[in-house]
Amino acid sequence: MGALQLWAFSGRTSRTNYFLIGTIAFLLKSNLDRLIATYLFHRPWGLLNYWFPFPAVAQPWLLEGADAQLGVTLLAVSFPFIWLGVAQTVRRLRDCQAPVWLSALFFVPFVNLIYFAVLCCWPSENKKNAGDEELFGRDGFVGSITEPSALRAAVLAIVTTTIIGIAGVYLSTLYQGAYGWGLFVAMPFCLGLFSTLIYSYRTPRTLSECLLISVAPMVLLAVGLLLLAFEGVLCILMAAPLGLGLSALGGIAGYSFQSGRWMAKGRSAMMGIVLAVMPLGMGLSPSIEGQPSLLVVQSSIEIDAPPELVWGKVVAFTQISEQREWLFHTGIAYPIRTTLTGKGVGDVRRCEFSTGAFVEPIQIWDEPRLLRFAVTENPAPMEELTPYQHIETPHLQGYFVSHQGQFELTRLQGNRTRLTGTTWYTDRIWPSAYWQMWSDYIVHRIHLRVLRHIEAESEKVESQL
Repeated sequence: MGALQLWAFSGRTSRTNYFLIGTIAFLLKSNLDRLIATYLFHRPWGLLNYWFPFPAVAQPWLLEGADAQLGVTLLAVSFPFIWLGVAQTVRRLRDCQAPVWLSALFFVPFVNLIYFAVLCCWPSENKKNAGDEELFGRDGFVGSITEPSALRAAVLAIVTTTIIGIAGVYLSTLYQGAYGWGLFVAMPFCLGLFSTLIYSYRTPRTLSECLLISVAPMVLLAVGLLLLAFEGVLCILMAAPLGLGLSALGGIAGYSFQSGRWMAKGRSAMMGIVLAVMPLGMGLSPSIEGQPSLLVVQSSIEIDAPPELVWGKVVAFTQISEQREWLFHTGIAYPIRTTLTGKGVGDVRRCEFSTGAFVEPIQIWDEPRLLRFAVTENPAPMEELTPYQHIETPHLQGYFVSHQGQFELTRLQGNRTRLTGTTWYTDRIWPSAYWQMWSDYIVHRIHLRVLRHIEAESEKVESQL
């Protein structure tokens, strides 16, 4: 291959040449970038920086100072390598008799690694004018590896989809810090649909087969997230109903597509759309979700003691010795005790939880009727249940935030008191309606743990009078 042909879009490139050109170009580019970052900008630079160049800033246009200068410099240096990569990818696709538009996958993070490996393994195709069928038809590459064994097709579908899923979770959570529609809705549906399309490449499959193949990658993905220390057991279990349901829905969609005549030659377009929609949904998710709503949870209990006695147990309750219920053995933070400095507005109440302390400046002190406080500091909402000693996932900080709380005491007949606890909070995890069910339930159980302790302590004192 001549030097000029390296940059030309016309002609063909064999898989051997494509591998050699791509490997050499990557080695040159990575070392050049490392030298620029290290010696000109005094910044570390490694392989992961190609997918997460500036982890603290999700949008590149928000870069400032030296980071912005480094970004512009590396972008300028990358132009000839981008031209070379796209040109050689177009030539390689032409050599495989595949649609040239598939070169767009060159720009999709993580997917382009699998894409490069596949093109390096693809044999040259001597047939001409074969079009899309040479790649995606019964005699194409995918068709050849999905038959005659249904097991082989299933393994390919599940493993490929799981790898894409792990990459998607990593991109959304650890890079963007986004726990929203893209992660919990778009990704499960797309993964279920994509795995079904792969599995049914060669021959139509039954509905039960499609459902099984669509759900299996989500199970394997959950195991992978746990082993790779991306998430803990409880978070995975809470997300499971939503993820499994939507992946199954994607499997049903894939099954229904089998009967469409257009799918005979349009399957490649469908798979390309699915691969594009998932990262697009994750990228757009934070910008369309807006600010979370202020949510309220209220819990009540009736106590056989007057408000004047109950009030003393409310403002600063003692160590809770009651046995923890099953929920608080899963890692969810639970209350232990409170301390109070002073007795009035502006004084600070500290509510100690298993993961740290809520700092609560008093806003209203209306003894013995109403105690209201702001929350200026929040501990982690949970300690991840994991096979490792400790993991720190992004959603543990700043996603679930308590803003305000209060205790209201209402006098009842018979020298009794209705004690009502209220918490105002926000949760930056979407879809909010789904996750609110979990958070409301957890906050309610926390309320009851405190209220029942106050009830027991108050009634104990009342019985001694």
